Parts: sequence; structure tokens; C-alpha cells
Amino acid sequence: MSTQNSAAGRTDETDVKASGLKKVVTASMAGTVVEWYEFFLYASAATLVFGKMFFPNSGTELDGIIAAFVTYAVGFVARPIGGIVFGHFGDKFGRKQLLQLSIILVGVSTFAMGCLPGFAQIGYLAPALLVFLRFVQGFAVGGEWGGAVLLVAEHSPNKSRGFWASWPQSAVPMGNLLATGVLFTLSSTLSSADFLGWGWRVAFWLSAVIVIIGYYIRTKVQDAPIFLEARKEVVVENKGYGVAEVFRRYPRGVFTAMGLRFAENILYYLVVTFSITYLKVIVQADTARILLLLLVAHLIHFCAVPLVGKMSDAFGRRPVYMAGAVLGGTWGFFAFPMMNTANDLVILAAITIGLLFHALMYAGQPSIMAEMFPTRMRYSGVSLGYQVTSIVAGSLAPIIATALLSTFKSSTPVALYLLGACIVTAVSVYFLKETRGISLHDVDAADAQGTADLLASGKK
Repeated sequence: MSTQNSAAGRTDETDVKASGLKKVVTASMAGTVVEWYEFFLYASAATLVFGKMFFPNSGTELDGIIAAFVTYAVGFVARPIGGIVFGHFGDKFGRKQLLQLSIILVGVSTFAMGCLPGFAQIGYLAPALLVFLRFVQGFAVGGEWGGAVLLVAEHSPNKSRGFWASWPQSAVPMGNLLATGVLFTLSSTLSSADFLGWGWRVAFWLSAVIVIIGYYIRTKVQDAPIFLEARKEVVVENKGYGVAEVFRRYPRGVFTAMGLRFAENILYYLVVTFSITYLKVIVQADTARILLLLLVAHLIHFCAVPLVGKMSDAFGRRPVYMAGAVLGGTWGFFAFPMMNTANDLVILAAITIGLLFHALMYAGQPSIMAEMFPTRMRYSGVSLGYQVTSIVAGSLAPIIATALLSTFKSSTPVALYLLGACIVTAVSVYFLKETRGISLHDVDAADAQGTADLLASGKK
């Protein structure tokens, strides 16, 4: 399709200049860094603290970690619910308002986690409250991603949408970098008793400061002109929007998005979450040492994501994504033996390679998914496709991997599990349409034509 907005009578570049793209990117990233700082803070704490703090002693160290990972999975179950709710109202009222709400919800729930007494103080009420707060946190994060990436994608020029829309993605490793850095500082400066007793809580309380900054920055941006146009059409012409409309009109897009997410999601949580468990329990590495290695790897990942986004503009969405799926399938077979060497540089290389493979898939997701759906239902479509996969992929990956390791005493089953996930994603990429350089106005025009055809044929 043409990169000129024939349907709207002007170019996307004009819209971009009027709205201030860099300011939009900053606002999107600021909130995303906050929310994923808090989300990954929980992931790290699940391995380092929560198994001992909030659950009864049930035998081996891996048993406690698995229990903590189950509560970790609750956040992933909540994410598609948040994606559905935020997507519906985000398509109706705008991306900005919902993004402001999401950052408040995740900030309050995370701060409250830092205030929770442990199992020794209140018994089973401790894990129950932890699960509730984790659900609220996951609900908010579920609504965050779609709004953040669309705020940028809908402001971006057609020819460089892959690059600009990848910046909110790079905010995710930045949030992880921040969470890992805070935990590393606390764990390396405090005694083990102090860190487990109160030090970990400081990392959660810091969320209040970061939330205030992120919320303020988000008040300074507006929704994209293309969304404002689509909202008028929904009101005036009574066009449909929301999850039901997405499934009715674009079921293939939703299921394709789910397939694209499958390997990317599993690979990421094996690299950044399960690796902590593997290094701590199998390699017997020190906590501060593990966190320092992850810190460096997250920094490299942060730098790589926008570069890969630029690659998707130059070479196309499909080939870059397919490379990530194919290479990602090999990671488990060489990464865990590399970790077994207990050599810091070799371990760092294993983690970094995994994150680079991940970036090949992750960077292009916002542009790919934004180009799948028309504006009137785009928030619902991308949120549904992105977040539902989290239940069967990201939430279960650390649990399944830890259980496989505990049962078979080998990393090979974990590697095979990842390989299977990458095959699923590779098949999805094979059937994906190439949309590099497409105009979102033309996507809307095609949707309008499809609606007209349905009306004419009497199928609507």
C-alpha cells in the first residue's frame, strides 16, 4: 500500500511533526519503564526473597521457588483481563487516559507489596495478599503495553515505524535493568539477613517516586490525530470497537499475534527469570554476582532493541522475526552448558546471546501488530493478541522449566521446551503478511471497505 494517506488527504509525516514524536516516545517510555521495573522486581524477588518470606518451608529450595513462581504467574493471568478492559475503553476514550490509570494502579500495588508482613507474622494471609496485589499489578500491566506502543506507532512515519515503535519495547529491558540494579545495590551492601528482613522492601517502596515522575510526563502528551479521527467515526457512524468486534472481523490477526508472542515470551522469561534459578541452585552462584551479570546483559538488550527495530524497517518485519525464532530455538542447547562453567564472562555471553535472539522478535512486535488492526479496534486487538499468550507462555515458562529441571536433573528438557515454542512462532511468521511501510490510514480504509462489502452482501 502507499505510504501516502489517500484516505485522509495528507501524509502521516505531517501528523508526526504536529504532535511531537520525540515527546510522545519519552512519555510512552517513562511509564513503561516504571511499570516493568515493578513487574520484573517481583520476578527477581520471587527467586531471591518470596520463596522464603511468604511461604511455609516445604522441603527443598526449588519447592519454595516454584510456589513463588505460581504467584508470579497470577500476574500473567490478570494481564489479558487488563488488556481486554483497557483495550475496550482505550479504543473508546483514548490511549492517554488509560495509560495514566495503569501507571497509578501498578504503583499502588507494588508499594503495598513492600509493606506486606511475611508468613511468620500472619500465616497464609501473607501469600493470599501477595496474590491479590500481584493480580492488580498484572491487570494494570496488561493494559499498559498496548496503549504505550500504539501511542508511538500511531504518531510514527510509515517508513520508520519499526524504529520508533520499538522504543517503548526498549523501555522494558530498561525497567528490568533498573529493578536488577536496585536489587544488586541492596543485596551487595546489606547482609543476607538484612536484605531478607527489610532491604528488599526498599526496592518496592521506590516505586512511589518513579510513578510520580512517569505520571507527570504522561500528562504532557495527546492521542494521535489518526485516533481522534477514528473516534469521531465510531461516534458518528456507530462503528463497532472492542474485543468482540476484533474477533468478529480479525480473528486471524489475533491468533497470528498470539503465535508471534509464544516463543518470544518463553525465551525472555527463561533468560531473565529461570536463569536466576539455574545459576543460584545449580551453579551455586552468589546473588550479587548473578544480578551484576544480568545488569550488563539488560543494558546490551536495551541498546539492541531500537537497532533491530530499524532493521525491520530496512529488511522487513518477517525476515527479522523469523531469524529470532530460528536462532532462539537453539539457545537452550548451548546456554546452560555455558552457565555450568561458572565463568562470569561465559555466563554473561550466554545471557546476552539469549537477549539478542529475543530482540530480533521483540523489537518489531509493536509495528507488526499495529499494522494488523484498524484504529477503531487497534488497542483491543494488539492487547488481546499480546497478553493472552502471557498465560500459556510467560507465566508458565519459569514454572515448567524449574519443574523439568527438578524432575530430570538436566537442562536438556528445558532446551527442548524452548525449541517447541520457537517452532510454533516460526509457523506463525511464515503465514504473516509483510507490512513494512504500510500507512495506518490505508489499513483503516481497507477496514472501511470491508465493512461496506459486508453491508452490501447482507452479512452484517
